[in-house]
Amino acid sequence: MRIQELADKMGLTIHTIRFYEKEGLLDDRHVRRENNNYRNYSEEAVERLRLIKKLQSIGCSLAELKEALRDCDTNMSTNLQIIDWIRGKKKEIESKKKEYDSMLDTLNKMLEYRTQLMDDPQKAQEMLKTWHAGSSD
Repeated sequence: MRIQELADKMGLTIHTIRFYEKEGLLDDRHVRRENNNYRNYSEEAVERLRLIKKLQSIGCSLAELKEALRDCDTNMSTNLQIIDWIRGKKKEIESKKKEYDSMLDTLNKMLEYRTQLMDDPQKAQEMLKTWHAGSSD
């Protein structure tokens, strides 16, 4: 299939697919050049792109993508190594979740203060004092 067909099928842009090729995430198994120099993508490319999208959905960086795909291609990692990697990824995401929860808490306080400022400025000021007294900055 041609690149536009693949892009449409996968919900990606042509630019993204070319980037994956340039980075080595798609190789000769996934794309071949025809005599007219057009790219022709195999069904393996569809499966590869599904895997890439799945790995991206769990927050894999480009370096992690390359490593995971290389491992998928070579089966060099043991099951225990893969389990360790999954556990590490989970810890990373849990840590980010705590950071995001903290950011949301701060934004909620800011929103509450700004909303209260319109309704009852004195109460807003008291809220602000309580908030600053409770912070450890």
